Amino acid sequence: MTYEQTLDWMFGRLPMYQKQGQTAFKPKLTNTINFVKHLGSPEKNFKAVHVAGTNGKGSTSHMLASILQEAGYKVGLYTSPHLKDFRERIKINGKEISKESVVSFIAKNKAFLEEQSLSFFEMTVGMAFHYFSEEKVDIAIIEVGLGGRYDSTNIIVPEISVITNIGFDHTDMLGDTLEKIAWEKAGIIKQTVPVVISEYNELTYPVFQSVATEKDAPIFLAEEIKTDFKSDLLGSYQKKNIKAVIATIERLKRFTVTQEHIKSGLLNTVKNTGLLGRWQILGGHPKIICDTAHNKEGLSIVISQLLTQNFTQLHLILGFVKDKNLDEILPLFPKNAKYYFCSPKISRGLEVEKLLEKATHFNLKGEAYSSVSEALQAAKSKASKNDLIYVGGSTFVVSEII
Repeated sequence: MTYEQTLDWMFGRLPMYQKQGQTAFKPKLTNTINFVKHLGSPEKNFKAVHVAGTNGKGSTSHMLASILQEAGYKVGLYTSPHLKDFRERIKINGKEISKESVVSFIAKNKAFLEEQSLSFFEMTVGMAFHYFSEEKVDIAIIEVGLGGRYDSTNIIVPEISVITNIGFDHTDMLGDTLEKIAWEKAGIIKQTVPVVISEYNELTYPVFQSVATEKDAPIFLAEEIKTDFKSDLLGSYQKKNIKAVIATIERLKRFTVTQEHIKSGLLNTVKNTGLLGRWQILGGHPKIICDTAHNKEGLSIVISQLLTQNFTQLHLILGFVKDKNLDEILPLFPKNAKYYFCSPKISRGLEVEKLLEKATHFNLKGEAYSSVSEALQAAKSKASKNDLIYVGGSTFVVSEII
């Protein structure tokens, strides 16, 4: 198969949360455990940092990778979802896995994948671990895909675990309270392995403390760190992520990282890792900003930062997936902005007519457009040079315009 045919097979044949939502979620690790055994247990051949959380885990993972690259290490980076190309999920020192490697891996293991009915995410995790082992990385930063306890990545024993912000997302699978969600995220805490908690919350921190105590795992609260380090990731929400990154680096005892490595790594995250979609500025006059924030906690922070910007009129291009609780999300948005509603081009995309109807109920005034690009063009045509255009609501909305 060609690369495109291989991707079509991966995306189309097997369960994939990105397309299907809850029905692709499997509360067990059996398939992944069997697959890595089939592959020769590649996850045992490299050191790792495991990163979970509702918001901030992607940025945190990329900053960690960048710092370790600056320190001279060969660094694997596994993240999800991708924005433009599947290969963004698997990188070494910022370079994506080759198309040939993707094709070869699937071809060699296709019979096993079909026989065992592995999910898209299970096979992708196996591919990443195999690639990092083959390429002999010094360390890999592994981002959890969904939850923690039953996430396919949760077969590793890392050097350190990191849990970032906890919020209400994927409640149909992870639970409908912050405590239940925290319990699922705490599933990545391993016996005697240190864990860094990004921020304190009176509901979730006791959950992490309890699990850490049970596992005899040293626990550290990054929020207590005082630092003036800056990152080239521009969102104000990165301040908390930076503290988690520094706390993690300080506890990676087997790796030599200086303050200069931390400083340069944070300031060169985009250059070193190719991260996209975090408070990314796409243009000026009018200024255009996109961000992949897609749940109540993430969007509330982004909206607060939007409202601190200087502009004459705010234009918001919004689209969501079907499983979002719009009754919680839409009240966050300002009523004096102009709205351009759209739907991301995936099967889980919320129909734009339904979004418009719901938004109107919350007195958010705007029009529906047939695509994200059409909505962006409309906003550009109506905006003056001193206006601000924001594109977001979903990772998949952002992926269509960057």
